[in-house]
Amino acid sequence: MGVHTYASQEIVCQYQPWGPNTEKESQDFVNQAIEDSAQKPRTRFVFAIIYDELVIGAGEFNIRSFTNKVGEIGYIVNPDYWGKGIATEVATLLIDFGFGEFKLHRIYATCDPRNIGSSRVLEKVGMTKEGRMREDLLMKDGWRDSLLYSVLEHEWKS
Repeated sequence: MGVHTYASQEIVCQYQPWGPNTEKESQDFVNQAIEDSAQKPRTRFVFAIIYDELVIGAGEFNIRSFTNKVGEIGYIVNPDYWGKGIATEVATLLIDFGFGEFKLHRIYATCDPRNIGSSRVLEKVGMTKEGRMREDLLMKDGWRDSLLYSVLEHEWKS
């Protein structure tokens, strides 16, 4: 399974609270994404990243508040494909999806402060670094800080 190819690698999940995945955990992720796609109203959208006919990652869009028109993006890419602009393209498509399909006001993303590559992607797509949230995510080895990035609809259109 393509998901397991990347989700089972330590380098892929080093900044995540999950993984490295067992085959069952990777299958559970896929099954949960399928189950979430049938929810009404739907708030979670998981997209496969396909490159040369292989699943090499995932992009995820979550509506966090219908009332306040807020969404969140996330992405993960097999390290064999890092440095090709794939994460940047996926982040751009996810933001377009959120603003285009749901007329949201704000879309945000978080990343581990040590994850320089992801910080660069978020800045490259035009998100603004809002700051650092202290100890907001429980990892396998304790609490981690997160950098918060966002873009507003009127900024994206311009």
